[in-house]
Amino acid sequence: MGNEDFLRLERLVAELDARGLLARVVHTPSGRAYVRVINPAATSLTENVVCQAADYWWSWGERMHRADDPAGAASKVARVLAAVSE
Repeated sequence: MGNEDFLRLERLVAELDARGLLARVVHTPSGRAYVRVINPAATSLTENVVCQAADYWWSWGERMHRADDPAGAASKVARVLAAVSE
């Protein structure tokens, strides 16, 4: 994982935190990193976001958003992880 991808993940964490979601960068033994996101109001609602090739990707391998817009990506994650009552 390149330093730029790590910085993009850190910027995404800051945006997710600002939206009330719990987020942190997780480093795997293989050297890959991703953002683990949890909705604290409904802890079963979680997602892992990867940054690769200047894009953010959902855990199922679909491109989610461009990495130069962490606020836009965080908004998408927040919508997906929103509890019904939110």
